[in-house]
Amino acid sequence: MRGGQSQNQNKSKNKLPFRLRLTVGAVFLFLLAIGARLFILMVLEHDFYTALAKGSQEIYSKLVPQRGKIYLQDKNQGYYPLAINRDFALVYANPNRISGETEVNEVVSKLENFFDWKKKERKEILDKLTKQDDPYEIIKQKVNLSKAKKIKKEEISGINTSKTSYRYYPEKSLAATTVGFLGRNKQGEKVGRYGAEGYWDKKLSGQRGFLSGTRSASGSVIPFNTEINQAKDGANIYLTLDRTLQYQVCNLLKQSKKKYKAEGASLVIMNPNNGSIEALCSLPNFNPNQYGEAETVKKYNNSSIYQPYEIGSIFKPIVMTAALEGGVVSPDTSFKDPGVVKDICDSPIRNSRSKVYDKTDMTGVLEKSINTGMVKVAKLLGKKDLVNYIEKFGFGTKTGIRLNTERAGRIDSLYINKGNKIDCYAATASFGQGITATPIQMVAAYSAIINGGKLLKPYVIEKIKYPSGNKIKTKPKQIRRVVSKEKARLAQAMLVSVIKNGHADSAGVRGYQLGGKTGTAQISKDNARGYTDETNHSFVGFGPAKNPKFVMIVKFHKPDQRFSSQTAAPTFGEISEFLLDYYQVAPKK
Repeated sequence: MRGGQSQNQNKSKNKLPFRLRLTVGAVFLFLLAIGARLFILMVLEHDFYTALAKGSQEIYSKLVPQRGKIYLQDKNQGYYPLAINRDFALVYANPNRISGETEVNEVVSKLENFFDWKKKERKEILDKLTKQDDPYEIIKQKVNLSKAKKIKKEEISGINTSKTSYRYYPEKSLAATTVGFLGRNKQGEKVGRYGAEGYWDKKLSGQRGFLSGTRSASGSVIPFNTEINQAKDGANIYLTLDRTLQYQVCNLLKQSKKKYKAEGASLVIMNPNNGSIEALCSLPNFNPNQYGEAETVKKYNNSSIYQPYEIGSIFKPIVMTAALEGGVVSPDTSFKDPGVVKDICDSPIRNSRSKVYDKTDMTGVLEKSINTGMVKVAKLLGKKDLVNYIEKFGFGTKTGIRLNTERAGRIDSLYINKGNKIDCYAATASFGQGITATPIQMVAAYSAIINGGKLLKPYVIEKIKYPSGNKIKTKPKQIRRVVSKEKARLAQAMLVSVIKNGHADSAGVRGYQLGGKTGTAQISKDNARGYTDETNHSFVGFGPAKNPKFVMIVKFHKPDQRFSSQTAAPTFGEISEFLLDYYQVAPKK
């Protein structure tokens, strides 16, 4: 019995348990299936998958739309590209394939033949290449394709390249705050940021394509039954900006900013007859090809449309024009300057440098920029009409220029007290204190004076052109009539006199009649009442007087001079001289 039991036990030991045998069999069948599948893929269907691999770039191009281009106006070429798509190479490393310190140093030495690295950058590359457990490290983006080809030819251990399409800005920092840039959102998707890229992102990005067809049990698309629904490329955007003007006037502004040691500068040139923006400058600037290198995100915003500020005396012609339209004053209405107004605000209202002027008229009030004179004008007009005209001129609301990050100035203080009596808020607003506006709002308001009383909507998009050939062209739009043609002409003549006889003589150009107004405004304190000793300087003007071709604002933030007559006015004159020549306006003999 014992012998029989022993033999049965040995047989039992040599025999694998049923579950284990079942598992081994399943693994064997699985490996056999993989082998069969590899045989099919590598031998029987080799030609098909090779063709599919070769066509991957073609399929990609059909599924991913091309982003639309952005163009500038160019007198010689018609249009000039400001934002395009361009192929570059990405150079990357697989540190897993680079073994040991010696080989790492060899790789870095070979790469240095192609890249001019600083000491810090070289160390960063060394650190990347020593990550032995990391299969992917970016060495350099946006590498010229010819250079990438040479790198590939060197066959450097663990170094590879791949072709990638990037957004490219041929003009670099020119009109950067107007065009914006192509960045990424939190999900890593490419999206337009700021300027035209941000505002028109959906139009520019187009519509993605997709694959459709029969799916396998695993959910993947069966290649033989697949259809490609092709992508729709983005539309092209054509700006109203003139390339030559943009380059020249922004360069002159940059020189003046440096000369007056200003922290920032803005400039807008608008055609007062149709509302088109022909130049739009914002300094400091940035290069959208390397937008990540900007010291602060503030550089991305176009200060001409984004940064409201207390405008100061350039607001006086707006109130004066309203008073002309209201019939409460005429250009020769007399005014005796009391030097101080004590009965409206807690603190007395005085003229700049506490000056007291002799008897003058309303034209003289603008020429000499008399604060007390403007308070008198506001009293004659009454608060209700004053606020009504300020709103009619477009203040307190956005212009709707159709660029990202436009902001409206604020006139909230004018709504605090009801009634028709001029209070402190209305009195100080009459000379541009206590309310804010952007440079683009000021240019639009002045254009309403210069073109005969019509407030036009500023526009910077000339047209949008779709891949189908369809075009949408911007038509000039009159928002409303603000004042009559007759009263607008009177105000225009007063502004000509300001340059000819007043504080703004440095804004003049010999042989031409120009009009405009200076504005020096103290900057209010942050989170506290009152003002600092720092100032914003502005000048808004137009030319020529008989048949105006342009309205322009020049603004400096915190310059080192005391008054705008020393900074913004002469800069306006210098740029106007260039503009008049560019527009081929002959001087008077």
